Amino acid sequence: MADPIKFDMPLEDAMVTQRAIRRLKTDPVDDALVLKLIELALKAPTGSNAQNWEFIVVRDPAVKAKLGKMNRQAWNIYGGIGRRMATRAGDPKMGKILDAVQWQADHFEEIPVIVVACLRGPRVPFPPVAATSYYGSIYPSVQNLLLAARSAGLGAALITLPLWSTILARRALGLPWTVSPCAVVPLGWPKGRYGPTTRRPVGEVVHLDRFGNQPFRS
Repeated sequence: MADPIKFDMPLEDAMVTQRAIRRLKTDPVDDALVLKLIELALKAPTGSNAQNWEFIVVRDPAVKAKLGKMNRQAWNIYGGIGRRMATRAGDPKMGKILDAVQWQADHFEEIPVIVVACLRGPRVPFPPVAATSYYGSIYPSVQNLLLAARSAGLGAALITLPLWSTILARRALGLPWTVSPCAVVPLGWPKGRYGPTTRRPVGEVVHLDRFGNQPFRS
């Protein structure tokens, strides 16, 4: 990169302004920047320090088209359900979110870079907590990647709809059976802007010692 991106945004600023950015420009994203994001993602912890991540950086239009098709297939189902629920609830904010997801689905192939986060090793189905432990080794690294993207001014979002069929996803990405796709992060320069996110007050979600005991609730 001619002008290297500096990752010097204060951590709190990155956290309070990070949001899913789905409308992205077609402008290219330099390989060096993508590699830096993934390098920072690798600083996250993994179970037993296995470091069993694998990241597929997708730029090939043919591969993006396959992922985009799977994304739209899943979105055609979930999007319709979401629209009906938002209409019934009279929730215009949710309508805006659905519009952004629809835009991403319609323009998936135009997104400059798609990063697919994967894990090596089998996912044990029993006991149920095993799945929590398994995915706990990938999502901290994905969050690192999202925060690094925010610091660099890139738009990003964590999505999973393109992975509704792990069989088809493996075929599209050439993954062996020993590697599982877990999350998809479309990356690009945002059309819009970042801004403070709206969340419930912390006192409403914190329970002390047992559920229902909320002494911090205002």
